Amino acid sequence: MLRLFLVQRSGHRALDRVFTRLVPLLATLLLNGCSGAAYYGQLAEGQWQLLRARQLVEQVVADPTTPAKLRAHLQHAEQARVFASQHLKLPDNRSYRVYADLGRPYVVWNVFATPELSLQPVTHCFPIAGCVAYRGYYQQGAARGAAALMRQNGLDVYVGGVEAYSTLGWFDDPILSSMVGWGDERLATLIFHELAHQRFYVQDDTEFNESFASFVEQEGTRQWRLARGLAPVGGDQGQQRDEFIRLVLASRERLQAIYAGPLDDGHKRLAKRAEFERLRREYRQVRDGQWGGDKRYDTWIYGPMNNAKLLPFGLYDQWVPAFAAVFREVDGDWGQFYQRVEQLGKLPIAERKVALQRLMVSL
Repeated sequence: MLRLFLVQRSGHRALDRVFTRLVPLLATLLLNGCSGAAYYGQLAEGQWQLLRARQLVEQVVADPTTPAKLRAHLQHAEQARVFASQHLKLPDNRSYRVYADLGRPYVVWNVFATPELSLQPVTHCFPIAGCVAYRGYYQQGAARGAAALMRQNGLDVYVGGVEAYSTLGWFDDPILSSMVGWGDERLATLIFHELAHQRFYVQDDTEFNESFASFVEQEGTRQWRLARGLAPVGGDQGQQRDEFIRLVLASRERLQAIYAGPLDDGHKRLAKRAEFERLRREYRQVRDGQWGGDKRYDTWIYGPMNNAKLLPFGLYDQWVPAFAAVFREVDGDWGQFYQRVEQLGKLPIAERKVALQRLMVSL
């Protein structure tokens, strides 16, 4: 997942220069009215703390006090990192060759919001990253506080923890302690995803950027497993994930039709609640039938539901099949694939969406 930082470009060995440059740039942003001082202040402090925590992976691995489990995770991550550059043609730099221990389960918490009767995200615009459909906080309490204020303004709000992000090559992004908790496979997929953001990024189009990175993650993981003689990702688990996403996206489409329809607001609210119950009912049918009672998604589906909670699915998965179609058209050549992606990214956003939709239809 992409996160942004409001700093001048700098290398790992120039942290002091980064910090001194940050202050005037932050002041300029505030004078331009981008947001409040408190929000940008926590971004600056959080990024600075993360930069200070970095260590070279090779040093952490060589340290005799490093726990054996962490050492094994980092060694595996470095193998995936080499594979990412050599085989997936992702950037070959110092990102994910350094490590930072955060001491918490997530690096940031993203706050998503939509109007009560709309699936249109509330966007926030920043230098470097452009406009994105969420706002990030380094402290969970701050994210919850921001979410509470949004709810008071009548918005649907969802707060989600983020294990990793990309600074688009402005820094040497580290492997984070939050990334290693899910095991070697997930750590490799996160590295592929975040390096994809460094490989190509379009301002003001979250759906394009995240779907592109998600495809690189999925195809990269498939090839990474194949290179190690392992079975393809998923099997039943991968099919369950895909089916769950289809259920959620189908629910989003029905909600969009409800919100765009002729009902008054009161009846739209009733239809909205009924749609969420339909989603849960369809989920139970699939879970207890095709999945044999596997309850891996129960916590999400039975938690509080609103528009904003569905939002990340549309942002992160909407165009994945379109990028898969592009990959097939170039016969799996990563260099040609990135060229095609760049061509799509240069189109005006309306034309880009039309082109992506055509690719979806061609499947």
